[in-house]
Amino acid sequence: MHHRAGWLNPVFEGLSYAGRLGLLWIGIALVLSALYRRWGTLGLTILAVALADWSSVGLKALFDRERPQFRYTEPEPLLRSAHDGAFPSGHAATSFAGATVLSFAFPKLAPYLYVLAAAVAFSRVYVGVHYPLDIVGGALLGVVVALGLRYLVHGQRRRVRSTTADTQAGS
Repeated sequence: MHHRAGWLNPVFEGLSYAGRLGLLWIGIALVLSALYRRWGTLGLTILAVALADWSSVGLKALFDRERPQFRYTEPEPLLRSAHDGAFPSGHAATSFAGATVLSFAFPKLAPYLYVLAAAVAFSRVYVGVHYPLDIVGGALLGVVVALGLRYLVHGQRRRVRSTTADTQAGS
């Protein structure tokens, strides 16, 4: 017995494809940025997704954890995966990085964004190319990347405002 319900296979295969390279999150950011004219959010989302993806690639090389389909013969994976390491999941990292950045910009959408991120991340376990711990590690990585970027951006804005205020006060 395994963890799949056949009628859900296309749903989780689709979510897994949609989450590839964080393109789903860039697409969502593009639509929301266009609707609300918040182009900085698009740039920050692209940066967060890229950093989360690159970080996951580096960590996969460091941990070099074998993917489930190479360790176990059952169940057969629904999708092919790279031959790189399993930990952390890049799909989970990019999904949670994108969801976190977008949740700060559009707080009312946060629950929906995180449910979608969790669904994309879980899809990788469902299709048989990651372990649950890979997803947890990727999700944490994505959130940390997004929070780090937020801190850097807001810290930079504060420094610019402070310097501008000091300059104006000295005039």
